[in-house]
Order: sequence, then C-alpha cells, then structure tokens
Amino acid sequence: MTVKDAKLSFIVGVALDLFLERSVNEVTVKDIALSAGMGEATIYRHFANKKNVVVAAAEKLQKSVFDAYFKEISGKNGYEKICDFFSIYVRVFSGRPSYFRFVNEFDSFMISEGKATEEYSSGIDLFKSVFLSAYAEGLKDGSVRKIEDPETFYYGTGHAMLELCKKLSIGEKIVRQDETTDAVAEISGLKDVILFYLAPRTPESGKIK
Repeated sequence: MTVKDAKLSFIVGVALDLFLERSVNEVTVKDIALSAGMGEATIYRHFANKKNVVVAAAEKLQKSVFDAYFKEISGKNGYEKICDFFSIYVRVFSGRPSYFRFVNEFDSFMISEGKATEEYSSGIDLFKSVFLSAYAEGLKDGSVRKIEDPETFYYGTGHAMLELCKKLSIGEKIVRQDETTDAVAEISGLKDVILFYLAPRTPESGKIK
C-alpha cells in the first residue's frame, strides 16, 4: 500500500466512523477533516466532493461486512449454509444496527446524487454468489427444495431482509404498534419464513421432511 493509499484509507475510515455515529446528512467535510486531523483542502485534494467520500465509505463498509460475516459461510449442507446466510442479518442487526441505518441513509443520499459506483454494485454480487453457491449445494445434497428462479428468489428475500433491517434500524416509533414489537424478533421471524419455504417437503404430505 502506497502512502497515498494509506491516507485515502484513513480518511474513509474516519468518515465511516462519523457516519455510523451520527448520520450521512449531518456529517460535513469539515467534520471529517477535524476528526482526521487535517485541513478541508486535503480532503478535497483526494475526494472532489462529499458524495465521493460517502460512496467510498459505503464500499468500505460493504467489504468489511462481507469479509467478516459472509465470505466464509459454514454449514454441513447447503440448507445449513443458507440458514447461516440469513442468520447473519440478525447477528449484524443485533450487534451494529447502525450499519443498516447507514445503508438506509446511503440509499436516500444516492437517490439525489446519482447511481452508485460499479465497485459498489459488484460488491452486491458477492453476496448473491454466496447464496447461489449454497443453494446449488443444497440441490445436490437434497437439503433444499427446487425453486424456479433462485436468483430472483435471492433478490426478493434479500431485499425483504435488508429493507426490514433498514426500517427497524432507524428506531423511530411512528405508529402505536411500533411500541409493542421487538426488532430482532421481527427480523428473526422473516428469516424463519424464508428458511421454511426453502426446506424440502415430502411429496405425499407437502410437509417439511
């Protein structure tokens, strides 16, 4: 890693910490510069604008979450690996709900700023590859049921899990019902529904084996 790369990584790390602690909209380039112990001009020398800093922070978080949780999915068979895959949403939310709050803010920020980078989009494909690989194993070892379009299933269920985690990470009580629900239990319940659908069934009864 060059000196320039190290400085870029440091700035992005500082920015990400601030975004997770506060919010994307609240944190300014000046705040990042102060926390990094450098002038604003230095930040702008490496990043043309705040958008570039936010995108770089999103890419860093995406990679760190993938490497820490999804890269080495364990399990005895395909179904168990898929169980681990969706259980990670619950684990991450339980430990760092601010991760999902940041993703929610990032999505809103990018709606006004334009599309995310190809690197960020490619990072999303890594998660899909882990799921599809586990599903293919499950078909081979008979631990999952056959579904018509696994990729569409992944996007549908992945979006459902992610959007629920994003909504619950905000922590705002908008309606009366929000006061009576448990966020982790909600996410776990959705995970269980997805896993129930994927479990194989006997042809005679339609029940899970």
